[in-house]
Amino acid sequence: MTQTLTKKLNDSFAARWGALILIASMMFFAYMFVDVMSPLKSLIESARGWDSATFGTYAASEYFLNVFVFFLIFAGIILDKMGIRFTGLLSASLMVVGASIKFVGITDWFQTTALCGWLDSWWSSFPGSAKMASLGFMIFGCGAEMAGTTVSKAIAKWFQGKEMALAMGIEMAIARLGVFAVMWIAPMISNAFDKSVVAPVAFCTALLLIGMLCYTVFVFMDRKLDRQLIAAGELKEEKSADEEFRIRDLGAIFSSKMFWLVALLCVLYYSGIFPFQRYAPNYLEVTLGLDAEAAARLFSCFPVLAMILTPFLGALLDFRGKGATMLMVGAVIMTACHLSFAFLLPLFPSSWLALALVVTLGVSFSLVPAALWPSVPKIIDQKILGSAYCVIFWIQNIGLCLVPLLIGKVLDATGGYLLPMMIFSSFGVLAFIFSLYLKIEDKKKGYGLELPNIRK
Repeated sequence: MTQTLTKKLNDSFAARWGALILIASMMFFAYMFVDVMSPLKSLIESARGWDSATFGTYAASEYFLNVFVFFLIFAGIILDKMGIRFTGLLSASLMVVGASIKFVGITDWFQTTALCGWLDSWWSSFPGSAKMASLGFMIFGCGAEMAGTTVSKAIAKWFQGKEMALAMGIEMAIARLGVFAVMWIAPMISNAFDKSVVAPVAFCTALLLIGMLCYTVFVFMDRKLDRQLIAAGELKEEKSADEEFRIRDLGAIFSSKMFWLVALLCVLYYSGIFPFQRYAPNYLEVTLGLDAEAAARLFSCFPVLAMILTPFLGALLDFRGKGATMLMVGAVIMTACHLSFAFLLPLFPSSWLALALVVTLGVSFSLVPAALWPSVPKIIDQKILGSAYCVIFWIQNIGLCLVPLLIGKVLDATGGYLLPMMIFSSFGVLAFIFSLYLKIEDKKKGYGLELPNIRK
């Protein structure tokens, strides 16, 4: 009987990895929706009268509510108070609602409505279709970022003392497969429906519904795990006063130097990756003289090495460690790639050189996230881990919101990609400085960022 009680669902290899596949599927579809318009930038501009600044504002809108209404801070509190089941379903629902609004906003039908006419009547430089699409993207962004933190905490729970970094690495690899897939699928669906922007968005919106169903199945599995944890005495049905999350516990996050080093490294690094993804297909169009579909397919290779390497890097972290070192190497690679996009590729406009740079940038995108997210549980208490992830995401979202706006304005002002690539490069330099500082602090204080995750 005792053995039965101590054998938990996450002790089963098949069960815990099955749970990972379910929650990673939701993130796979979310990543597809995030970048569904990236390979269609030229098409949406001609079909709806957008320009680069409009596209940049639309791209930035994903993070607006998270940053300026502090939604991600509230999301962290909800996550730590309500748990991963409630928060995950809430985030999935927000993604579906936001995606549906964005879908409506870019339809031909919406252009004929009185609402679109009213939206066109104010801030006329920003079309009504862009306003509606941005509103939907804001709501979607709340759900997507909340989902990201929820998934991280769910993996930390199901893989505690096990292959946590490997699991996080595989989840990230599956999510990034969404970027690869949508760079191919979006232009294909668009061409199949006579250069339609609407059809790819509709397709990805439907996939988000499937993602919500996947997470619903996970909810039932997690409820069973909690019952087993309670029976084994590892989880209490009612938290004690010391275990219960309190708002003042957030002070432990904001007062931690290591937390700020991780958060600032995060915002700098990701500001050089995700905003670049929005513009990369168009950059390749302009620099190499490709059509939109060929440029999107070329850039689709960006996450390929990331997908392959991230699980192996996660396993390396689990068994060997060296997380802080990986962060430094990843920042150096990103800087080198963006400098090459700025100066080398325009001098030697070769698709093979572009492919090599895109794939190499994907190596950086393996190293940094694989090491970054499993490091957070080493510096933050478990009961406020959800809030810590959300505060990091909130700080990250500040950069992800402002950088696309900046790049769009710079593009309209300069008409070229040299200065935008230099801006992206500067983020890599700063990220390296913070990663170096992080390694020095870890060596002084012994947080274990360079140590393996699996306890022997």
